[in-house]
Amino acid sequence: MIEIRVPDEQEGTKAVVRAWLKQIGDSVAENDPLVELETDKVTQEVPAPAAGVLTEIVLDTDAEAVPGALLGRISTDEASRAQAKADTPEATAAPSIPSAAKPTGEIETRLSPSVRRACLQHGIDPTRISGTGRNGRITREDVDRAVSDATVVSVGEPTTAQPRQFSAQDIPHDRMRITIAENMVRAVSEAPHVTAVFEADFSAIAAHKAAMAAKGAKLSYTAYMVKAAADAMAVAPAINGRWEKDRIAIAPTIDVGVGTALGEKGLVVPVVKDAGSLSLQQIGAQLEELTRKAREGKLDRSDVSGGSFTISNHGVSGSLLAAPIILHQGQAAILGIGKLEKRVIVREVNGQDAILVRPMAYVTLTIDHRVVDGHQTNAWLTRFVEILESWPQQH
Repeated sequence: MIEIRVPDEQEGTKAVVRAWLKQIGDSVAENDPLVELETDKVTQEVPAPAAGVLTEIVLDTDAEAVPGALLGRISTDEASRAQAKADTPEATAAPSIPSAAKPTGEIETRLSPSVRRACLQHGIDPTRISGTGRNGRITREDVDRAVSDATVVSVGEPTTAQPRQFSAQDIPHDRMRITIAENMVRAVSEAPHVTAVFEADFSAIAAHKAAMAAKGAKLSYTAYMVKAAADAMAVAPAINGRWEKDRIAIAPTIDVGVGTALGEKGLVVPVVKDAGSLSLQQIGAQLEELTRKAREGKLDRSDVSGGSFTISNHGVSGSLLAAPIILHQGQAAILGIGKLEKRVIVREVNGQDAILVRPMAYVTLTIDHRVVDGHQTNAWLTRFVEILESWPQQH
């Protein structure tokens, strides 16, 4: 018997079983996708560790899957296929009963804890929901769909009652939103947040970006941010560190996470690995690929793990300033970039004050004050702004 286990690398987040892609008794080849796990960051597939027959499912839909937990077992003996099929509920159960007619007790005993909580929270009678999970099991997605459609009847109401009405503005929690909320509360409670605010003139970046576009190289402003942030680490390495009980641990490479919005689903943070060793063009190419995968829901676990520093480019949605921006768990700092807009500023030109119109943005650095002090914070921001404002045009 070969065990199927939850991967160890979960980046500190909770995972739950989203769906089994194979059923008991199915033949599987090595590396066939077996089961989907979902965290607040990404949905990942767990592959078959060996060829054989899926003989046991230990953690079913909606079960919490901690790193290393046993998900199921595969038999490498083909002769076990017939026995596994015989043991499946489909082969032994009575004829299917429409979900609306199933006894309440039978339904409730098959509900996972998260589904039961959701039903209680929204006052939903589970006997009125058609399950789409394995063997007709009701999943959290089924409950969310029922709440959204507002076509279920509250517990205790007669079946002839009008369907319970929900506000069109109500948004049921999904697992990603709940986990994001838990992580945010944990981050704020554990790390003392302090934010410093600078502003940056993007004239040099805008000119370089236009010159590169004329040569056929399309770069986003975010690519410049990642490059400048990586270069600025030289003046304050602790910005790229984290708090440990016995030390401040400095990451050996500069792995920059970039917040990517997914609409109502929240956001994910794909990571540009070892950004300090990459050119601007290489960073731009990686960002383009990671953003595409994020929008299509195809990020791998490796794409969102291992970040040592994060950038939140909240200005793309119109925000001038956000402070504090909540730290990513296990990191010492997060950079915020506000909306880029033309503003009137005063600069000294040839020894005289001059009023100029320049593309400006507020930049913030929120830090874990256990790891980084104000002097390091300001030194890092000073260098970051200096890099942006003096970007070499021949670069």
